[in-house]
Amino acid sequence: MSEDDFQPGGDRFPLTRRSVIEGARSIDAEERERALEALCGAYWKPVYKYVRWRWNRPANDAQDLTQGFFAGLLERLRTYLRVCVDSFVMNEDKAERRQKRGGAVLHVALDFAGAEEELSATVMDAARIPSPESLEEFFEKEWVRSLFALAVEDLRTLCAARERERTFHLFEAYDLEGNETISYEQMSKEYGISVADVTNALAWARREFRRIALERLRELSSSEEEFQREARAAFGWVAK
Repeated sequence: MSEDDFQPGGDRFPLTRRSVIEGARSIDAEERERALEALCGAYWKPVYKYVRWRWNRPANDAQDLTQGFFAGLLERLRTYLRVCVDSFVMNEDKAERRQKRGGAVLHVALDFAGAEEELSATVMDAARIPSPESLEEFFEKEWVRSLFALAVEDLRTLCAARERERTFHLFEAYDLEGNETISYEQMSKEYGISVADVTNALAWARREFRRIALERLRELSSSEEEFQREARAAFGWVAK
């Protein structure tokens, strides 16, 4: 990661995504859990890396702080529900029974080892970050990286479900690994398929990846305006 990656510019990272926060405050348990999983799944890694860089904390401390941050966030949201939502109060006993059965447990795996591997591949001197705005840009870039990583895993799952593992391997080798010397012709020989098949497979994978990433982004956006703004920031074009 170069120094240029931390220079100010472009749209600012949104302070909140109202649709997710509103969903997390919902009195409906399923809606609340979906929103909380979306929130944690999209934001935990940027938060973790930010704590590591901004506060210069060792990995173990940063892991504890990240988990503590989201645990505190969920507790504050639960407090909001208890105090502010009348319908929640009337159904408090029922809601508490759901929580005891595990209904409020998030099924988001925090892959700290993977986050550390990504950090080890970067070189950044905290003293070279000139301003809080640059840290905000760093956080934004990590948010986009997290969004794309989630979309890649969704695409992997989709390809496996449709028995298109080879398509994912082609997409991974050509679009994700960053080998500029590889060609369609080389991949055609390696996989024993025609160049046309390589072309069609990659076109399908890219289309599905775009669709999946935009669906993830729309889930985290509070309005069409915000969605379009974030799509331009993440992809460089208007979503359709």
